[in-house]
Amino acid sequence: MKAAFINNHGDLEQIQFGELDIPKIGPNEVLIESKFSALNHLDIFVVRGWPGLKLTMPHVIGADGCGVIKEVGSAVTDVSEGDRITINPGISCGKCEMCLSGQQVFCRSFSIKGEHQWGTFAEYFKMPEINVLKIPDAYPFDKAAAAPLTFLTAWRMLRTQANVKPDEFVFIHGAGGGVATAAIQIAKYLGAKVITTTSTSEKIEKAKELGADHVINYKEMKDYSKYVFIDLTKRRGIDVVIDNVGQTTFPTSVRLLRPGGRLVTCGATTGPKAEIMINQIFWKQLEIKGSTMANQGEFREVMKLVLDGKITPIIDKIFPLEQARDAEKYLNDANKFGKVLLKID
Repeated sequence: MKAAFINNHGDLEQIQFGELDIPKIGPNEVLIESKFSALNHLDIFVVRGWPGLKLTMPHVIGADGCGVIKEVGSAVTDVSEGDRITINPGISCGKCEMCLSGQQVFCRSFSIKGEHQWGTFAEYFKMPEINVLKIPDAYPFDKAAAAPLTFLTAWRMLRTQANVKPDEFVFIHGAGGGVATAAIQIAKYLGAKVITTTSTSEKIEKAKELGADHVINYKEMKDYSKYVFIDLTKRRGIDVVIDNVGQTTFPTSVRLLRPGGRLVTCGATTGPKAEIMINQIFWKQLEIKGSTMANQGEFREVMKLVLDGKITPIIDKIFPLEQARDAEKYLNDANKFGKVLLKID
């Protein structure tokens, strides 16, 4: 099969395109003929590598994907060959105490597709049956690939971790990112008032089309904290901040919150270290929560909203599989608005 993979860690030039063997499935797995895959910053982190990450090379990257089931394992019962499916990229053992209690993200063996095992940037990939979700015949494959990782991440952050209530102020950094475009829609679905940031007038209009109530150009207004506090929230402050930017935005996120506010973080694309005023945390009695992926129930909750058309993944650009390296460079340049996809013919 044709696939995008790495033989060594390093910069994005390490991404290769060529022939690899089709994966062999186990009793509880299915083999999927891929139609589309979606890019995530995790791909770039895996290519670069990190201390303790030990992969058997070659390694196929890619977390999100969708397609048609071509083969089912002997113990598979709920899906069949020919079913149109998308996937939950978060994989756990399914039988430990954490998995059985609905906390799959705390499973000792939890990983994301493409992280420790071969990913979706290939003509075929395999998944455990429990991670497969059938999609309606009329639902487009490109959106089915674009939705899972970012929407399940945003859903857990807003619904589970922050428990957003109607009319609360939700602040979302970087409106053009995949998690942000999902979070804007989910926050509005939950009845919140959404404030977000972005870098161009074009992206401002796109964010407003998604439902954002106020959009700030952070390049033109570098210190927007007072504007948010005085003009937008009338000295109330922000109830919930969604931050996956990390080092660059974290101090601002803490400063924006009202007393008793909640900050939820799921990533650190600009770096993992930030200086914050600790007195702001205890004086305002803030909650700071981490969030990674989602459990199977949360995945199915948000995907029902997606498949019903109540919220929708935003697609910025589609590349052919053989241009996976160029696609990752495009993602890394941060000029996109929404998801970047690979089409697999």
